[in-house]
Amino acid sequence: MYAISLGDDGAELRPLEPWQAEEFLAHVDRGREFIGQYNGLPDVVTDLESSRAFLQAYADKTAADTGRLHGIRVDGALVGAVLFRRLDVAQGIAEAGCWLEPTATGRGLVTRAVRAIIDWAVEERGIHRVEWWVSAGNEPSIAVARRLGMTRDGVLRESYLYRGKWHDEEIWSVLAQEWRAGDQAS
Repeated sequence: MYAISLGDDGAELRPLEPWQAEEFLAHVDRGREFIGQYNGLPDVVTDLESSRAFLQAYADKTAADTGRLHGIRVDGALVGAVLFRRLDVAQGIAEAGCWLEPTATGRGLVTRAVRAIIDWAVEERGIHRVEWWVSAGNEPSIAVARRLGMTRDGVLRESYLYRGKWHDEEIWSVLAQEWRAGDQAS
């Protein structure tokens, strides 16, 4: 399996695959409440079977070239992930996302990991536009979008019902020419 270094601090990206379902479930369990503030993953991955099914769905997306899922690891330990929830090469659009365990926050891991997957999408897959959909209340995720040089395209008011409450969603994006012109890729 390949690994992509995210710097000198032992952080790297590696694909997450169905055979890692136990480790993935343990990771979700460690961050369940924190991750679940804005991300529905903990409601989907609740046991070993659902963990395996989630990872298999992304393995299928990878095989179909319609999505990707990479774990963020620090010194080998799984602490988060970045993904392309949607990857439409024909249309040139991808939607990136992320999550972290609470112990992994504040180190720039998500920003570095998303940089790596955007570089790949733009340079290797010819993606024209990368989107970042985020709950308007999720300030850390909005900060990632800003650090990556994304532009806020707009707000979808009360467009997302999550755990019985309506949330506004912000849509941020970066276009390939903006990505290449900026210093985000360096």
